Amino acid sequence: MRPYFKPLLVPTLWLVPMFAILCGLGTWQIQRLHWKEGLLAKIHTGLTAPPVPLRSVLPALDPSHIDNADYRRVTVHGLFENGEEMFFFTTGAGGDAVYHVLTPFLMDDGHTLLVDRGYIPLELQGTAALKAGDLNGPRAIVGVIRAPAAPNWFTPPIDKAKRIVHTRDPATLAKAFGIRNVFPMFLEADATPNSGGWPMGGVTVVDLPNNHLQYVITWFGLALGLLGVYLAYHASRGRLGWR
Repeated sequence: MRPYFKPLLVPTLWLVPMFAILCGLGTWQIQRLHWKEGLLAKIHTGLTAPPVPLRSVLPALDPSHIDNADYRRVTVHGLFENGEEMFFFTTGAGGDAVYHVLTPFLMDDGHTLLVDRGYIPLELQGTAALKAGDLNGPRAIVGVIRAPAAPNWFTPPIDKAKRIVHTRDPATLAKAFGIRNVFPMFLEADATPNSGGWPMGGVTVVDLPNNHLQYVITWFGLALGLLGVYLAYHASRGRLGWR
């Protein structure tokens, strides 16, 4: 006995482009899987490595180099501009509403770096308890340098009077509050305790789900399922089999 197959024109014209599209999507997800694994490995290395001077990871203020510096532990030297804080409204680890305290930090090279010093409960804004956590005088700060995400159409407007913001994009905040010579990235301070206990630092969160393997299986599975239906249809019509 030998196999025979007499394909029908219309089902075949449907199969070929659909099968190619599904296989193409599966291949693209394989590429995305490798990219995501590389990115997560880079982030893990950056977060676990000893801190290095900021300028060693971003020697020139070139926007094309920002992604390479993202999620690196760095050390910066300078002075906090206390009293110029902004309060980034967001949610905490437990889902409750909090403010992150963004304080301008005048670095020794003359640039102003926005430092996310950590979170506080909403009711702590403007209180003496928060003021007790001010860091005065020249100091070195250790944290994770982050690439900003620009606000979009859904980002609420800035409340300049209360200094409440909904973005940590340095360029946007510099324009709103007149911050000069702002550094193009911001820093998330580490968990070193502050006087009075607030703000609570160490807020860096890596939330990059890696579901690409599931997508690979899904797209290639759909491609095989489509091929199976195509062959079964031909077999039911007596155009595929053995004789």
